[in-house]
Amino acid sequence: MELTRTTIKDVSDAAGVSIKTVSRVLNKEKYVSDDTRLRVEAAVAKLNYHPSLAARTLAGKRSFQIGLIYDNPSPYYIFNMQAGVRTRCLEAGFRMIVQPCDVNSPTLLDDIASLIDQSHLDGVILTPPVGDVPEALAALERRGIPFVRVQPGADPAATSSTFIDNVQAADDMTAHLIGLGHRRIGFVAGHPNYAVSSQRLCGYRQALERAGLAFDTALVIEGRFDFQSGSEAAETLLALPTPPSAIFASSDDMAAGVLATAHRLGISVPQSLSVAGFDDTDLARFVWPPLTTIRQPTFDLGYAAAGLLLEFEEGVEAKQLPHDLIIRASTAPPSL
Repeated sequence: MELTRTTIKDVSDAAGVSIKTVSRVLNKEKYVSDDTRLRVEAAVAKLNYHPSLAARTLAGKRSFQIGLIYDNPSPYYIFNMQAGVRTRCLEAGFRMIVQPCDVNSPTLLDDIASLIDQSHLDGVILTPPVGDVPEALAALERRGIPFVRVQPGADPAATSSTFIDNVQAADDMTAHLIGLGHRRIGFVAGHPNYAVSSQRLCGYRQALERAGLAFDTALVIEGRFDFQSGSEAAETLLALPTPPSAIFASSDDMAAGVLATAHRLGISVPQSLSVAGFDDTDLARFVWPPLTTIRQPTFDLGYAAAGLLLEFEEGVEAKQLPHDLIIRASTAPPSL
């Protein structure tokens, strides 16, 4: 038995409206009356109509696909970001195409162009550090491809973006450690490719200066936002003649590495060493002891970025989302 596929024309006939109007309702566009929208939605439900991506592309000259381009070593961070983007896409009937990349690759611009051409993307979301590559932004602008940056570096209001105040977040964590009584606080900075790395270092320094504590370069180690670099940084910091009583790592992955090194060296956390992270990924709750960390709403950053892209109009909108200091069992006053 041959099955006959319901078409968009069947829906328009049943609802008594034009194909264009059906397309507008399916695309959740504005300027459709409530009565018309209800009639179209009733016809869609009655006929069990499910438009294919190709059909929707032909009707609206759109692919209903957006790309999420990332270069990030943390699977926890990028998973939560993807979940937020995907949720917003599903609400609007879009698909999310995920593409990893290497910002240091000489083929970066070609890789992005190839993704757009092959998938006919309606727009892209750029996660750090991709969103801070000027050549990539210029290439997208030349092609007229809408894009939204997540956690951009300097001047987030220059393009549509979603972000948190990384300087203030790092300040809040450092102030928490100072408030517990710590005076020598090690800091594991993020990868230099990421603008947020310098922002978080700035927040760390800001809190120290406000408390009248000297900034000691020996207490700052450059990491890569991954477990291994956090572990290596802890080895260096804990080998100092006067080691820190607390270590603030600017990602949970690096903080987990700090914890692992402390455990291996027989240093109890938080009795002999306080450890803090940044992100509040699932990893922060899985490690022992659970991490005190900064919660940046990674899911919401992705969800809001997709929303800005799906509602894209001429102009720029930058959305700052709140962060929270999450205090768990990995931080305590220093031992006497």
